[in-house]
Amino acid sequence: MKTKLTKNLESTLYQYCLEQGSYVVEEVSMPDKKGIVDTLSYQQLTDGKIEWRCYELKVTKADFHSKAKLSFIGNYNYFVLPQKLFEEVQNEIPTHIGVLIYRAFDKKAIENSPQTLRAPGFLTVAKKAQYQDLQVDETKLTSHFVASLFREVDKAKKVEKGLQLYSDDKLFKELKKRSKAGYDVYTPDHNLYDRFVDDLKDEAIDSLQEELDARNEQYQTLKLELQKLHQPNLEDKL
Repeated sequence: MKTKLTKNLESTLYQYCLEQGSYVVEEVSMPDKKGIVDTLSYQQLTDGKIEWRCYELKVTKADFHSKAKLSFIGNYNYFVLPQKLFEEVQNEIPTHIGVLIYRAFDKKAIENSPQTLRAPGFLTVAKKAQYQDLQVDETKLTSHFVASLFREVDKAKKVEKGLQLYSDDKLFKELKKRSKAGYDVYTPDHNLYDRFVDDLKDEAIDSLQEELDARNEQYQTLKLELQKLHQPNLEDKL
């Protein structure tokens, strides 16, 4: 599970890459079993060449010293770190690897901002990365990049469609499963199943009331029309 800080670094880095004019995607598996890079960006340069940048996000010293493979195969490669962690590990960072420092916006900056901030913080360059030749075949890397982009698009489409993707049977089973876990007898409004049933009852009552109101309106209209039909007969008799 990603920590809140990791998610903040990730979303801030994503916005940072977009502002640099790059295409970007998270968690890309590398060709030739070179591991999985946290974030990979692709930028088309003015001379027609492509520039690849790899970013590894670390939030704790233990995370920094993890045995997980660092996929620094790009033309430029960076660690993305909080300031405190950078101060602790800066002497362990290889010469050719760059560092971006994450700083969160304070609450006053967020409140006083004239527009909605697109990221929870900002990045500054603490150490520039040195150029290196791409460490994997570019055609293979492009294929992996596109596959990861498709994965993200597919996830977004599933979120957009929401519960439409699930059958009634699956939804019913999930509802029953959640109703059994930690059922609160004394506060039924805390239980998902009870809330669902109450909502259904409220919707049913509202629908019946709407139908009753519509029928009453229809009845009143017919009554007025009948009165108009009988009115001339009364005038003739007089």
